[in-house]
Amino acid sequence: MSSSSPAPGSTAPGSAPIAGTAPLSLCAREPHVPADRLVAEMVPPPRFDSVRFGTYIPDPNQPSQSEAVRVLEGFAAGLDGAPATGGKRGFLGFGRSKAPKTPAGPRGVYLDGGYGVGKTHLLASLWHATPAEPSRKAFGTFVELTNLVGALGFQQTVQTLSGHRLLCIDEFELDDPGDTVLVSTLLGKLVEAGVALAATSNTLPGKLGEGRFAAADFLREIQGLSAHFRTLRIDGEDYRHRGLPEAPAPYSDDEVTRAAHATDGASLDDFPALLDHLARVHPSRYGALTDGIAAVCLTGVRPVPDQSTALRLVVLADRLYDREVPVLASGLPFDRLFSEEMLKGGYRKKYFRAISRLTALARDAARLVDNR
Repeated sequence: MSSSSPAPGSTAPGSAPIAGTAPLSLCAREPHVPADRLVAEMVPPPRFDSVRFGTYIPDPNQPSQSEAVRVLEGFAAGLDGAPATGGKRGFLGFGRSKAPKTPAGPRGVYLDGGYGVGKTHLLASLWHATPAEPSRKAFGTFVELTNLVGALGFQQTVQTLSGHRLLCIDEFELDDPGDTVLVSTLLGKLVEAGVALAATSNTLPGKLGEGRFAAADFLREIQGLSAHFRTLRIDGEDYRHRGLPEAPAPYSDDEVTRAAHATDGASLDDFPALLDHLARVHPSRYGALTDGIAAVCLTGVRPVPDQSTALRLVVLADRLYDREVPVLASGLPFDRLFSEEMLKGGYRKKYFRAISRLTALARDAARLVDNR
């Protein structure tokens, strides 16, 4: 733990005693997530629980955003609750064919675009608009989907999801060859069973894995994944920072510590210690790691030391953003978390997304200091 940062629940050297209850600590948590919870939680997270197509505000200078809404509304209308058997729906789920054959065209839609253009908002809106019971449509991140396979086994996962009308996959990324083969096979089985697919990503389906592993060696699997989707490009700038001031400057260790003690349900951790702890918790459990946390307070933020650590931090940032958990921090600002080399590498879009989301959460956290 950093010598310049107070331990969770302690008082900074030379400062006055801190009133309030001792804060929680993420580093003290090692959650276990049973398989039935993984399935039950495949719904839009709290931030996107109330979004709908009508609450999405397209940028008038970006016609692709309005076009995406139009196509997705039609997609949802086509998923009219017909039995989920192969070949019962046509292209993108519109219309139905009498022949029980699996159609040759794509069985899903793929939302491609930069971070902050509202792809997750649209994906969650599609889930809400699809006329099926919640138990017959699933929503999860790519990491959560692969972990479901690990928890249930491949065949059980296929059986569990095959009765669904729709599977929505957020943050679709392929970080290694094993994921490529696994997901290609899984989605192929689900398409055969008549499950419609929808996904978001910052990378075109034909470019998945590029810059991260020898994608050419798995070209057939990647092309197979691409064939399941019709791509909708969504252009635009990051709405989280559209017309807003610059990200707030980090606070002092003392300010962060005092705010943590004064905020019910806040956690307080030293940033390097938290990075070490994340290595001991599977990324699929990062959501459970934040259960009941009202705010995350971090002291001693500094650049992440390596790519593996950086990718774990990206997942945590996504889960905190999904759950609308503000992040109050001391040390370096969040736009200095990742090295220049990282921001130019194969995972650059993930890192920029994390910076964007953590900055938004840092703005949300300003009230913890202002209102205490």
